[in-house]
Amino acid sequence: MSQNKENKTINRRSFLKGGAAAGALAAGAAAAPAVLAGGHSKAVTIKMQSSWPASDIFQEMAKQYCDRVEAMSGGRLKVELLPAGAVVKAFQVLDAVNDGIIDAGHQVPVYWYGKNKAASLFGTGPVFGGNANTMMGWFYKGGGQELYRELTQDMMGLNIVGFMGFPMFPQPFGWFKNEVNTAADLNGFKYRTVGLAADLLQNMGMAVAQLPGGEIVPAMERGVIDAFEFNNPTSDRRFGAADVAKNYYLSSYHQASESFEIIFNRDLFESLDPDLQAILQYGVESASTANTMLALDQYSQDLMELERDEGVKVHRTSKDILKGQIESWDKIIAELEQDPFMKRVLDSQRAWVERVGYFEIMAGTDVVTAYEHFFPGKLNM
Repeated sequence: MSQNKENKTINRRSFLKGGAAAGALAAGAAAAPAVLAGGHSKAVTIKMQSSWPASDIFQEMAKQYCDRVEAMSGGRLKVELLPAGAVVKAFQVLDAVNDGIIDAGHQVPVYWYGKNKAASLFGTGPVFGGNANTMMGWFYKGGGQELYRELTQDMMGLNIVGFMGFPMFPQPFGWFKNEVNTAADLNGFKYRTVGLAADLLQNMGMAVAQLPGGEIVPAMERGVIDAFEFNNPTSDRRFGAADVAKNYYLSSYHQASESFEIIFNRDLFESLDPDLQAILQYGVESASTANTMLALDQYSQDLMELERDEGVKVHRTSKDILKGQIESWDKIIAELEQDPFMKRVLDSQRAWVERVGYFEIMAGTDVVTAYEHFFPGKLNM
């Protein structure tokens, strides 16, 4: 790092010394970075907070990113990863990165949905029959990244740079104490979800609370909610979902696509040498593959053990509920398109999915038929 860039980074952080939360950060920032081999550059320490509890698999996935960045930079970048609540709450990461209280964040865009509903279109939208891989393609090749930059920087004036990684598997419809078989069965449930999924399910008669993952089971125990979803079998199992409900519904259109959002304070990011900027950016792609492999292994193992060891009954969400979700999306899309920017985003996504989704569906094999042939009697469809 040049002397000018080093001074810029130090000046950017100097305002933190007065705040309580900043006090903890300043102690780390005050330590002189080590001179690397050759003596030409000093290590840059990036303080990243996630929106995940320390015990969640998402924190392991964030660590996979940090480890890869450090390795690819030869130690010129050090990433200090903190869990949700270490500096700010789970839903406050965007503000903290924007304000320079932390350097970087690991979260999902829907966690700042309350600032602008368009955030959800970059993680929890209708996706028009696509999946998370389809929508990751839209972000990087179909114009989504420029629309994201326009939203965050031009429209909202945020001082951030962001990248997307780990196209997630479709999220379970979630956990219920009793079986739900039709769309009418959902009426009156107090349900946890986030983003536009909240609007979707409110339209289907549910009362929705938007809570971070670490607050879900306590809310269930207090009766604040009586059904919920979070993301995946591993996270759900680790925070004790099976202790408060036993019916687990997989397959849903409420969050058919989502990806991690890794954000950086723009001043910090642009102060770095170009090769370090590239490592932070393309490290997201590297970690995305690692995250997917970890998820395949761990999610499948935990789903099996939830069913085998914890008395959970695994269901596939009924076609009647799925049909109701699609019809609810129709209503929400019509409302969202009254906003010119969101209409541009939705039009862009529709055009991408119409073309790319057609290829994916036509080229894809019928995996259900093959699975049932080789493993007869296992699927509960």
